[in-house]
Amino acid sequence: MTAYAVLIGLVVLERLAELAVARRNLAWARSEGGVEYGRRHYPWIVAAHVGLLVAAPAEVWLLGRPFVPALGWPMLAVVVLAQGLRWWCVRTLGRRWNTRVVVVPGLPLVHRGPYRWLRHPNYVAVVAEGIALPLVHTAWLTAVTFTVVNAVLLTIRVRVEDLALAPCRP
Repeated sequence: MTAYAVLIGLVVLERLAELAVARRNLAWARSEGGVEYGRRHYPWIVAAHVGLLVAAPAEVWLLGRPFVPALGWPMLAVVVLAQGLRWWCVRTLGRRWNTRVVVVPGLPLVHRGPYRWLRHPNYVAVVAEGIALPLVHTAWLTAVTFTVVNAVLLTIRVRVEDLALAPCRP
């Protein structure tokens, strides 16, 4: 359980780093005339992610979920790969990356990095992590619950993002 708590702590620190980058990028985008879309669903996304980071270790501790090496190690690899993909997205989008949907008028879509192959690669990372992080320590209730909630939220989010970015498409 101690190693799992450390892992969750590292993911929390990663999320705080994301928020710092997002806050800086939001200030830049606003200074460039950026427009935010989908404000109403954003607090629900934050709540779901906080819920994931609280529920996974709580389930492990309260329900005595064991670490099963045959499941835990591959899921840890998925978590690490998801972080890599997420930060590849952040690096590729540069100042444009944000946890919110913000569009700076006049900027074309990015078609490099993971965006060469995927329309929403950051959400692939979110889905993978949402399943894998709880399963590192067999917190399957959290994995299932987050996956269902996240599917609903991402359906809304992708619609909002696609509509916001439609004017940028050729």
